[in-house]
Amino acid sequence: MEESVHNGGAHLRGPVLIIGSGLLGASIGLGLRAKSVEVFLSDISPSTEAVAEDIGAGRSLSHAPEDFQPELVVVATPPDVTASTVVDALRTYPGAVVVDIASVKVSVRDAVEAADVDTRRYLGTHPMAGREKSGPVAARAGLFTTMPWVICPTPTSEPAVIRTAEALAVDLGAVPVRMDAGEHDGAIALISHLPQVMSSLVAGRLQDTPGTALALAGNGLRDVTRIAASDPSLWVQILSANAPRLVEILHGVREDLERLIGTLESPTAPGARLGMAQLMSEGNAGQSRIPGKHGAPPQSFAKLTVLVDDVPGQIAALLTEIGEIGVNLEDLRLDHSPGRPVGMAEVSVLPGKHQMLVDELSARGWKVIQ
Repeated sequence: MEESVHNGGAHLRGPVLIIGSGLLGASIGLGLRAKSVEVFLSDISPSTEAVAEDIGAGRSLSHAPEDFQPELVVVATPPDVTASTVVDALRTYPGAVVVDIASVKVSVRDAVEAADVDTRRYLGTHPMAGREKSGPVAARAGLFTTMPWVICPTPTSEPAVIRTAEALAVDLGAVPVRMDAGEHDGAIALISHLPQVMSSLVAGRLQDTPGTALALAGNGLRDVTRIAASDPSLWVQILSANAPRLVEILHGVREDLERLIGTLESPTAPGARLGMAQLMSEGNAGQSRIPGKHGAPPQSFAKLTVLVDDVPGQIAALLTEIGEIGVNLEDLRLDHSPGRPVGMAEVSVLPGKHQMLVDELSARGWKVIQ
């Protein structure tokens, strides 16, 4: 691949063929089209392909010229057909680089390498971005902006192929990160697959919960269960493909859960309270290691809560006034008071700006809770 920047500031020359027009495939198409890269789409579902075309993610492969030879093929199909689709693309387009974006890498790589194809043109990748919604209607051109995009080279990967895969990530605003496929699958089992399973398990307990109890729910429950709304059919494939690594982690979770259950069965026994505190402290320690804005630990920011009327324009007014005060907003979370037309905006700022913001907002008539 050439080092120069091409159309619309893109590093890819195009055309690019995207096989699979769901959330990620359509989002890639939208992002590349915003850079003026020519994109063609192919999907086993004609309606999914048509919707992706309608939203501007590219043109149907049926409109491509007879001698069509893409620079890059992006396989964005479900995990259970990713390897076979990659193999077919390598055979159909002998001059193209072929990458997949499946969330599990080892099983796909092994299946592709077992086929009689030129694997030097293939590279497994995984953009660390997504939504709990699925399909092209949920696609966003900026879905990958600032997000890691894992690139998993093999000993046979040609340097030009690696550069092309990284150019795809850069053109979409992502940050390329090189990892071994096995290392990737182990990491993803912990930071993505485990949270999905735990979220689904918690949400599953709510099926028969009375509505009066759910009416008391706050952001804690919403945060924990948000990703439980994900596509079940897709996650069956993902979990099955990475089962050995996830099972190993779940064994550890089971040990912690059994330890907690044993403690709670005799909560006043000697050492029981210490055991509970230790488990919560372990959670504190783990949570504190998750990077926040700019890689800083989340606890490095000070928080305050501002009550806002649940009417149009209030959040915009609050953000405008924070800007006028001269404070940079590090994070913002919204919640609502059950049964009352009032919202609660939790604002995170640098500690040195905390008291000044409290004083200024209070002076301007905002009700601030510290």
